[in-house]
Amino acid sequence: MADEEATRDRRLVSSGSPYEPLIGFSRAVALGHHVVVSGTAPVMPDGADPPGDAYGQAKRIIEIIAAALTEADASLQDVVRTRTYLLRSEDWEGAARAHAEAFAHVRPASTMVVVDGFLDPRWLVEMEADAILPDQ
Repeated sequence: MADEEATRDRRLVSSGSPYEPLIGFSRAVALGHHVVVSGTAPVMPDGADPPGDAYGQAKRIIEIIAAALTEADASLQDVVRTRTYLLRSEDWEGAARAHAEAFAHVRPASTMVVVDGFLDPRWLVEMEADAILPDQ
C-alpha cells in the first residue's frame, strides 16, 4: 500500500523541452516534501539561440528551474542544493553571478564543475536543483 501511495503522490513536471520525450525524463519530479529538478540547459522558446554568454545562459536556466518549481508548488526559496556544469572554467564568474542573484539569501549547498561537453554545442552552462518544501 505504501508503494502505491508514493506512486500516486509522485508529480511529474514538464517544461516542454524537446529532449524530454526523446530521453524519457521530466524537468522536475515532486514526491512528498522533495522536488528534484533535472539538468536544465538554456533552451529557448521556439528553438531560438540561447544567449552567447554564461551569465545570460545561467539566467535563462534559473528562469526554467523557477517555473518548474512553481509548477511543483515550490520556489527558489525552497532550494537546498544546486549543481552547475560549465563547458569552460573561465565562465564560472558569469554563471556564479546569475546564481548569486537568484540564491544570495537562500544560500543552498552548491557544486560547480567543468565538463567536456553538452548535447547542444551552443550551451555553455547546465544546472540542477533540489528543493525541500517546509512542513505545512
